[in-house]
Amino acid sequence: MTQASFSHLLQIFPCPDIQKTAAYYEKIGFRSVPYLNSAEPHMCLYRDTIELILTQSALEKIFPNRIQYGYGYDAYFITEKLAAMQQEFVNKGITLVRPLMVTDYGNKEFVFEDIDGRWIAVGNKIS
Repeated sequence: MTQASFSHLLQIFPCPDIQKTAAYYEKIGFRSVPYLNSAEPHMCLYRDTIELILTQSALEKIFPNRIQYGYGYDAYFITEKLAAMQQEFVNKGITLVRPLMVTDYGNKEFVFEDIDGRWIAVGNKIS
């Protein structure tokens, strides 16, 4: 019997303004596909093997994990080209919370803050 495996990441982000959040992610290279007239309005965003689904929040402000729970990222994107991606984000005016570094748990990563205040880590394990 073979074991099933996962193929990619899907992250759901409730947003106070779906279109504003989508525009932010488009700025950093995501392609958006809107489903705003569906029974449950949402927008899908794609970049490489990452898929984000933006949903309309009933709240006017998002409370990221570090505020709700005391610490933690809201998503973790994995890439091998960390320095190039960090430079791409810096060139596009994205707010970096932490520059590229090696963590105490053996990852090389940087962290950015999105338009809704979420902290997104971008990194990978050091071989």
